[in-house]
Amino acid sequence: MEKQKITVSVAGKNYTLISNDPPEFVRRVAAFVDRKLSETAAVTNLPSGQAAVLTCFNLAEELLKAQDENTVLHRQNEQLARASKQEAKEKNGKGSPDAGRDDKWEQLTMSSL
Repeated sequence: MEKQKITVSVAGKNYTLISNDPPEFVRRVAAFVDRKLSETAAVTNLPSGQAAVLTCFNLAEELLKAQDENTVLHRQNEQLARASKQEAKEKNGKGSPDAGRDDKWEQLTMSSL
């Protein structure tokens, strides 16, 4: 997407931003920042500059925690994918007509009927 100028309002001030992102996304980001600044201001008596810095720290903390969680989930997903492939190889390696069948699931289904 081509760079565009988008005017947004944060903390009662207008800012003109230049972004490759769609205008709707830029407005969404601005609304998020505005909301976070308001939340910080509501629970502190800090001057606006200090409240903005505290908001930045809070947002950075949220971001880093989300990135850490994403990394953990990505690793777990990779482990599950490897385990699933290994299990499929082992089942297919038996050579029996029922190699891909999950007997535990079939028993569970039958007993629950």
